[in-house]
Amino acid sequence: MKPLIAVAVSGGVDSLMAAALLKTQGYPVFGIHFLTGYEPEKRNVAAVTDQLDIPLHVIDLTDAFRTRVIGYFLRTYVGGKTPNPCLVCNPVVKFGVLYEHARRLGAERLATGHYARIVPDAYRQPHLFKGVDRQKDQSYFLAFLTRHQLARTCFPLGEMKKSDVKKLTAEKNLLPVTHKESQDVCFISSHRYTEFLADQLGVAPSPGEIVDRKGRILGRHAGLHGYTIGQRRGINCPAAEPYYVLRIDTQNNRLVVGPKRDTLSSECRVEGINWIQPEPSEPIRVHTRMRYRHTAAPSTLTPQPQQKAVVGFDAPQSAITPGQGAVFYVGDEVIGGGWICGDS
Repeated sequence: MKPLIAVAVSGGVDSLMAAALLKTQGYPVFGIHFLTGYEPEKRNVAAVTDQLDIPLHVIDLTDAFRTRVIGYFLRTYVGGKTPNPCLVCNPVVKFGVLYEHARRLGAERLATGHYARIVPDAYRQPHLFKGVDRQKDQSYFLAFLTRHQLARTCFPLGEMKKSDVKKLTAEKNLLPVTHKESQDVCFISSHRYTEFLADQLGVAPSPGEIVDRKGRILGRHAGLHGYTIGQRRGINCPAAEPYYVLRIDTQNNRLVVGPKRDTLSSECRVEGINWIQPEPSEPIRVHTRMRYRHTAAPSTLTPQPQQKAVVGFDAPQSAITPGQGAVFYVGDEVIGGGWICGDS
């Protein structure tokens, strides 16, 4: 008998098709939807599971989401870094707390609509690979899942392209309740980052100086939390060539800027690495992806003690951003990922 699988349903086309495919393959399935307390809109998710004639369980994870994801998001910004909440939410909330709820409901595995693949080896150990659809591949966001979590997870859309998912959904006359694509920051809808942060932190933005690398004052900023490394917009300092954010100096409330060439770095340091595959004992060749929309760059990864590493790039990279995730690929396989803590 095939194992019972819980499908994390959001109301969108991807999770809808993931559930439909599993049911077609003969798996007993139920839907599970979690509330964060920051939903941008009310979604009748039951309309999705009703189409498939499968049960739906709605789980309130407001406290866990506020503490683990929103708390992390705010702390990171206050520290002058740029957070990536999906990299925390996936291992901690979705494949952590939510999975435990699904398990108590009888499920052996949790399925989602991510475009990524899990491939077991000869010893039945899971390996995480890019999705077949390179334009939609979401393996980057899953790099902090442990091997144990991957073993109890499945991604039914990993071998499909988004265009095929849409086509098959239409052929089956299935209707998602939302047509919005997933966002990096699902809990910020119509509000700007600055407004959300000011509201959550309960403090007004603190204006300060904009300076160049030599400390020369160029202008004023409206609050450091409105900027990220590599940003060009919003600096508003006239010059012969555009300024880009080079560093966020929280200690002195200064925004350090410079020309685009100064955003380039040949190395970066990474900490808090989650090794999906065994940690290498010596430098290895990898491709390192530093943001979801970043093209993974050829590089040499040199492991350091305490889950740290130094990444040396074959060609200098622009806007290496502390707080973002650095994900390491060997071919199409994700071997691990960690947090960028600065250039070397």
